Amino acid sequence: MDAELQMIEGKPVLRFERRLRHSPEKVWRVVTEPAEMKHWFPAEVTIDGQKMRFTFPDAAPVDADGGEGELLENDPPKVFAFRWINDVLRFEILPREDGCLLVFTAVVTNKLSVGRDAPGWTTCLDALEARVNGTEFEAPTEWLERIEHYIAKFGLDEGTDEPQGIKFVRDLVWKPLDEVWQLLTEGTEDTVPTRAAHPGLTPGKITKAEPPRLLEYEWLHDGEPQGVVRWEFDHVPLQGTTVTLSQENAHGPEALAAWHVHLELFFAATQGEIRCPWPEDREEELAKRYSERG
Repeated sequence: MDAELQMIEGKPVLRFERRLRHSPEKVWRVVTEPAEMKHWFPAEVTIDGQKMRFTFPDAAPVDADGGEGELLENDPPKVFAFRWINDVLRFEILPREDGCLLVFTAVVTNKLSVGRDAPGWTTCLDALEARVNGTEFEAPTEWLERIEHYIAKFGLDEGTDEPQGIKFVRDLVWKPLDEVWQLLTEGTEDTVPTRAAHPGLTPGKITKAEPPRLLEYEWLHDGEPQGVVRWEFDHVPLQGTTVTLSQENAHGPEALAAWHVHLELFFAATQGEIRCPWPEDREEELAKRYSERG
């Protein structure tokens, strides 16, 4: 079953189901025992009473200190739930004639991150299922297509047309700010970098540059400044990197579609995939979609 995203009491909740041909007791051991969890959970887990601690492996793209948590429910072999920093993870094991149904939900703090959380937890559940089955698990090496699938499915790539102009907010996973800045600017300092403007936009002069967090420049129409374009980057430990892109005094489906495509290409570039030439068909498709959305 593919991941589902629900909003419950204003919080994003990812939901997964797995049918397993094993007893609830066997699945319970793999889900709850730290010695078993290390085979499928993204961090090493230690449990001391109600307290929990998480440590990432050296190969992980985040700091080794994965933070603390708290055991919230422990009802063998039915329900196991805990808080990991601010997220709440819950495993429910429901008996079935041919084994059991594992229902996993993750209440997360940042809706933007579910585009990468969903393929991440899908991979963890694949590894858990392999562990229960006693088979080898080979982790995927290609993540971009998986993340893009969920970003599109959950509408995390869509921009908004606000009174002040076009605005997009996108997750950039764990990419360090310095690397994101270098990718955007490619060492350009005096003029607007090529990667900071889509082909339909005429850039003017740079008005603000605060590496590696902010780039702002004028955009022109008939040679006259109409407003500014702002690229703002932020990084929060254990949450990741985000970009907020806005174009002041720009409105309509065409502007939304152009920046939508531009950010798709930029996101792919942050994950190591450079795509060219400019996908005109994709831009036309998105302009039609935004127009129909109204």
